[in-house]
Amino acid sequence: MTRVHRAEWARVVAALTRRFGDLGLAEDAAAEAFATAVERWPADGVPPNPGAWLTTTANRKAIDRLRRESKRDDKHREAWMVQDDTPPEPSGAIDDDRLRLIFTCCHPALATPARVALTLRMVGGLTVPEIARALLVRETTLEQRITRAKAKIKAARIPYRVPSAEDLPARVSSVLTVLFLVFNEGYLATGPGTDPIRHDLTAEAIRLTRLLHALLPDDGEVTGLLALMLLTEARRPARVSAGELVALDEQDRATWDAALIAEGHGLVRERLAAGVAPGRYQILAAINAVHTSARDIRDTDWSQVVALYDQLVRVDASPVVALNRAIAVAELDGPEVALAAVDRLGDQLAGYHAYHVTRADLLRRLRRDEEARAAYGKAIELAGNTAEVAYLTRRRDQLG
Repeated sequence: MTRVHRAEWARVVAALTRRFGDLGLAEDAAAEAFATAVERWPADGVPPNPGAWLTTTANRKAIDRLRRESKRDDKHREAWMVQDDTPPEPSGAIDDDRLRLIFTCCHPALATPARVALTLRMVGGLTVPEIARALLVRETTLEQRITRAKAKIKAARIPYRVPSAEDLPARVSSVLTVLFLVFNEGYLATGPGTDPIRHDLTAEAIRLTRLLHALLPDDGEVTGLLALMLLTEARRPARVSAGELVALDEQDRATWDAALIAEGHGLVRERLAAGVAPGRYQILAAINAVHTSARDIRDTDWSQVVALYDQLVRVDASPVVALNRAIAVAELDGPEVALAAVDRLGDQLAGYHAYHVTRADLLRRLRRDEEARAAYGKAIELAGNTAEVAYLTRRRDQLG
């Protein structure tokens, strides 16, 4: 059932949103349909087309709710009318329900944090705890953010469609943010009881980013994000072994997906040839291109990686970027120089598990074992990915 939920949730919510024009109603009806499936499928068997069954059931649940909540005759007639299949309105350049849903959730009328949270919930199908961890916010804050966003969409009658060509550039930035976060949740899943790598989420993020790239082939950041996703996804076969995360320097590079790497490298070269100053995603893609060009970790051009991070800092001066730059600096200037840079980020990243992972690894290299053990312990406490916890636990226990 979990697999069906991941595969079909966004389709069901998107289909109901198109039909009823109410995101809250669509989500609630979809949730009721999945709950019904949990009750009935064990006895009746999984239907041949689970998505169609769920969509039909959710439609009925939505109609039933409209009837229950309606007291006026015109509302009763509305509830009956929506049973009829009617062709959707023209939706723009791409005919995809989930893409329309993304642009609805990412409408400029919503604050950026609300756009991200709502789309992760409605399109990515992530749970509130998963989204809260991805955004580093409290679950109660996240729930309020989603509820207010749905209410604003309904009150402002935000249209369910892909924007017109002239409006697309201004709207695409927040969509890219959402897609990147969906991909990251699949790349290193944080939900308890989930697979450590959720290929369904990475595949969905790549699929939707491909659609955006088809619509905006000259948009450098769309191209950059697609390249970044492909080059990251190419390493997936080597990232987990026996339930434990495998670090980049220990991965079997022969298992990396050569076709995805070739495609990602081609997109990076395409943007370099354009001669336009790159944005955040293009630089991140270029960094990944350097990593995936090396046959062995010892062949990595770390000076180029640091130079690219220097360029990224000018575009995105976030503490997370500074943390990742310090990891590269350790390979050029040594762990002591890198640790000094990392420690300066402590006030900003105290609740971020990767900060403690980085400190632990640098302290380990400096043979400061007791401090490294404490840093690994903090990282384990904050990490949500089961494979990463297993990896960090082994690294900590090796210190004795």
